[in-house]
Amino acid sequence: VQLVESGGGSVQAGGSLRLSCAAPGYTSSSAYMGWFRQPPGKEREGVAATRTGGVSTFTADSVKGRFTISQDNAKNTVYLQMNSLKPEDTAMYYCAAARSQYIVPLNPRHYNTWGQGTQVTVS
Repeated sequence: VQLVESGGGSVQAGGSLRLSCAAPGYTSSSAYMGWFRQPPGKEREGVAATRTGGVSTFTADSVKGRFTISQDNAKNTVYLQMNSLKPEDTAMYYCAAARSQYIVPLNPRHYNTWGQGTQVTVS
């Protein structure tokens, strides 16, 4: 496994979690790093993405103002800070890396490497 997510868990509505994605080698060699989620019975959707180097970030409308993506190249880690969590944020959350810069940043089909996911449950 080349991308490893952590930080998921159960939280009450209004609470916060910070997800981490250990991505040795990917934060420097990939064009984009992204966070995606897949609620039960639904398709995987983009949550937030960052052009490596932190030049640009992209956030889905459903989480804008609540979720923030960031990366720490020294630690080879990408983070997703999630605040004001809602029950509809309940999902498996995945970290992913895209080799190409010519992608739609929040489209999961454009990403090449995926982690195993971490579960977030909001009640």
